[in-house]
Amino acid sequence: MAVGHVDNDFSMSRGSFKYKKKISNKTWLDLQEISESDFGYILRYSYPKTSEEFLIHVLIKGSDMHIFMLPNKMIDNGVCNCYWISIIADPSEYIYGCGENYSILNLKGENVRIWVAEHQNTLRITKKLIKWKLFGKKPDKILNFSKYETYYSQPTFISSKLFFVHVNTTSYSEFDFRDGNRTVLYLQDLPDLHICFSDNFTGLSKKLSNFLGHQNILPDWLYDGTIIAVQGGTDKIEEKIRISNQYDIKVCGVWSQDWCGCRKTAFGYQVMWNWEWDKELYPNLDQKIKEWNQKGIKFLGYINPFIAVEKDLYKVASERGYCVKNKSGEDYMVTITTFPAAMVDFTNPDAYEWYKNIIKNNMIGLGMAGWMADFGEYLPVDCVLYSGEDPEKMHNTWPSLWAKMNHEAIYETKKESEVFFFTRSGFTDTIKYSSMMWTGDQHVDWSKDDGLPSVIPATLSLSLSGFGITHSDAGGYTTVMQMRRTKELLMRWEEMNVFSPLLRLHEGNQPENNIQFDADSETLTHLSKMSYMHYKLKNYLKYLVKMCSEEGTPVMRPLFYHYNEKQSYEEKTEYLLGRDILVAPIIDESTYERSVYLPNDNWVHLFSKTGYEGGIYKLKSPIGEPLVFIRKNSDYFSELIQITEGRVNE
Repeated sequence: MAVGHVDNDFSMSRGSFKYKKKISNKTWLDLQEISESDFGYILRYSYPKTSEEFLIHVLIKGSDMHIFMLPNKMIDNGVCNCYWISIIADPSEYIYGCGENYSILNLKGENVRIWVAEHQNTLRITKKLIKWKLFGKKPDKILNFSKYETYYSQPTFISSKLFFVHVNTTSYSEFDFRDGNRTVLYLQDLPDLHICFSDNFTGLSKKLSNFLGHQNILPDWLYDGTIIAVQGGTDKIEEKIRISNQYDIKVCGVWSQDWCGCRKTAFGYQVMWNWEWDKELYPNLDQKIKEWNQKGIKFLGYINPFIAVEKDLYKVASERGYCVKNKSGEDYMVTITTFPAAMVDFTNPDAYEWYKNIIKNNMIGLGMAGWMADFGEYLPVDCVLYSGEDPEKMHNTWPSLWAKMNHEAIYETKKESEVFFFTRSGFTDTIKYSSMMWTGDQHVDWSKDDGLPSVIPATLSLSLSGFGITHSDAGGYTTVMQMRRTKELLMRWEEMNVFSPLLRLHEGNQPENNIQFDADSETLTHLSKMSYMHYKLKNYLKYLVKMCSEEGTPVMRPLFYHYNEKQSYEEKTEYLLGRDILVAPIIDESTYERSVYLPNDNWVHLFSKTGYEGGIYKLKSPIGEPLVFIRKNSDYFSELIQITEGRVNE
């Protein structure tokens, strides 16, 4: 173990953080004594230069440990403010978790930053496309992993040796897995670690869930087909519902993120962040929501922690002092894509309640059954908070506060069985509050780091961090420069998302430049088929969500969760939906077959009904027939194997 002093240097641009640290007086402590205590052990270290004593307590309960350091004079006086903890590691182990990772699933060999940020920031996208344009090749990865950013970061990792480590910290930290024989945790809070063991991954997930929190049961209606994305007004929604009915698409919801208005920028069609019903764009919306409800179609909206500075809500917030401040005492303006916005200060109790009541009155009160609770990653480290707390220590926790507010709004209106929300950013406490994650703003392309393929490792790394209910925007979101969503990409993404808790579409930031679900009869017929397949998974999905809520078992799981085989630990392009469905999505453009690894079990191909044992197979996958396999010994086999048959018995 070592201690030292660090001076941090953060700079933020559109949610992306450049970070430099200046470390001085890094000193390895001398272990003087290990003694037994009533609850475990006490490790006595000394600082070589002054003989100052550092105490580490190791509390043992069964096979689990709680390890923490007590403060001393050097810590209290700020002489030491950073720490290095070494944990013995196995060179052959696999490491997972640390939140949400898009390019890499196994973290062994990497140095991981624990810091919430905007993953697909504009600068990253621009670099990618310039490189593509100059060299004519789509790069899989622009940034090395030491600079990798993610919406959801969490100081938790799981080892294939069946233990997890969680650190109680909110500050910037790094988890270094590059040395095969040891894991080094660099921390800027007093070391406070929990290490828990189990005999299997199911037991490990249960312990992690009991420790970090349980997710909620989801409303029953959201399994009843697909949620289509519609922007542009009430008439546009009516038109899309009519077209969907013509093609027998089973629609359970309509998601209109511009319910509060829109702004058109260089980036595209964006929401006006003034969280009030735009009655000009959406006339008679309140009555229409009631009509759609009677038809089994719910209405969903959008909100985030920012407010548009040119609109009325900002005037109220600013006059009351509800915004995050800069060091001059002015409202802190954060640039998102192309425009500035103010942030509501969640550490101000009055501001917190005011914003929560906006959700209660303007969204739930309007009749919304759900919404995207976007952002949460942008708290600047040089701002001034109402509470006086250090923004460097609050930055990571901001997404948790945001999820907590949305959670409370639903529970205080007693709508938890009817209404849900989904978030994209997170930290440790987010699991307690967020109903569901979505994997953020993927590109409308096939790139391994930010496109369709990135959803799979992102989902699995979240599941291994304790967050077990996730989905993604079918078709992706981000379009810049020459990037365009193709019909093939949209249909392949829909095929993958059938086998997730939620099948939800997104128009993207440039709807007019991207294929939408109603582009032609082929896309409409395809979505009809996918919507009914998802509906027929309802009983199975409800069972999986219930197990996740009660036991912490993730809905979408890595193959090694149930199969102790080497390739299972390395596979990041396939996943299990529960115990009984294996999904191997097509992740490459113009591809109609792929190599599929099946763990040692008896599997039946969903479409051909052909049986397979464990092994590697090269199999065909035409559009509309994703590579999906049902475990033959499943209690749900007879139900699952028929989800492609006919439509549905209404």
